[in-house]
Amino acid sequence: MKAARLSVIAGMAIAGLVFAGCSSGSGSTGSSTGLTSRGPITYVQGKDNSNVVRPLIDKWNAAHPNEKVTFKEQSDKADQQHDDLVQNFQAKNKNYDVVDVDVVWTAEFAAKGWLQPLEGQMAIKTTDLLPATVASATYGGKLYAAPQTSDGGILYYRSDLVKTPPTTWAEMMSDCSIAKTAGIDCFAGQYAKYEGLTVNVAEAINTAGGTIVGKDGKTPTLNTPEAKKGLQQLVDAYKNGNIPSAAITYQEEQGRQAFEAGKLLFLRNWPYVYSLAKTDGSSTVKDTIGLAPLPGNGGGSGDSSLGGHNAAISVYSQHKATAHDFVQFLESSETQKFFATQGSLAPVVASVYTDPTLVSKLPYLPVLLESIKSAVPRPVSPFYPAVTTAVQDNAYAAIKGDVTVDKALTDMAAAISAASSGN
Repeated sequence: MKAARLSVIAGMAIAGLVFAGCSSGSGSTGSSTGLTSRGPITYVQGKDNSNVVRPLIDKWNAAHPNEKVTFKEQSDKADQQHDDLVQNFQAKNKNYDVVDVDVVWTAEFAAKGWLQPLEGQMAIKTTDLLPATVASATYGGKLYAAPQTSDGGILYYRSDLVKTPPTTWAEMMSDCSIAKTAGIDCFAGQYAKYEGLTVNVAEAINTAGGTIVGKDGKTPTLNTPEAKKGLQQLVDAYKNGNIPSAAITYQEEQGRQAFEAGKLLFLRNWPYVYSLAKTDGSSTVKDTIGLAPLPGNGGGSGDSSLGGHNAAISVYSQHKATAHDFVQFLESSETQKFFATQGSLAPVVASVYTDPTLVSKLPYLPVLLESIKSAVPRPVSPFYPAVTTAVQDNAYAAIKGDVTVDKALTDMAAAISAASSGN
């Protein structure tokens, strides 16, 4: 997924969520080096496609001439960003002071002792933040990063063809008859074999009441009727054509383009799609785009996978006092409003979603708020890279029809167990 934007899971009491430790204990206690020291720092983040980071850093630097921030821009590929951070953490690079961390990397980096816990004199205020965003930055009962941007899945639909959006998966599948009559495809998400597939599979399993791993972050929990139901729904929809055959190649952009071209009745995607679908010259749905929460299985909306990024302080930073103030600057209400208007990034401050001026400009905010409130993280695990690979490989095979759902879940669980045990 695109960094920050595309970014990007079960009915938990997220506000008080405590994640169990791993082989490294419950995470790092951090380093006392530089806790009170101030001076120049470097902020590391993926490619600034929306020109959000540079104006903010200019604003900070103008107000803090002795504590200037230098922007280290990474690529726009999430896996390359991850590997770059790992390499510099392993090298104990003191010049990577504040780093942009995908929500699924928090547990991994914290367990390895690379992130400074935000407690004691490094604590930040979280009472104004959405609980789900705080949970995404928490590991082993400690906050390791400052929520910066969030994200949640949205159901886009053709409001000229569907007057009332479906609230359940069954209703949406029933509405596929409308697509058939109109001569278009029905529904697509992101089903290519990449991180987006983990997002979509996790949403399906969690909405059905299942989970992928337990709270310890390493024990697979896929041998349940609920997990089978979730994956089976995707498999059946692909087999009967309600999910078109081309969707097995879709990442975010391919789905967006198909929807804008009028080829889809429903699309699961992130908030960034709205502004593009309304403004792209080639979009055929400028005046017929509807927004709704992801469909559930009865009893409320679906469980979106939580997306977004957090700002973390490296334990190797020599100027942690400045770094601390900078991450608080990133999550301030003023900065959060800028994220929303400049880059269509989902805020982490709850009050921003009800700001009348912003809602008039970004009408998807109320739907997005509902999505994030019900969102759950993808598997929170210090072994996340291996977990997501296990999900992608086996879910992809099941959706294509190469293996049964039972075998896919069994093999998925075995791969997760092997990764968590070091085998």
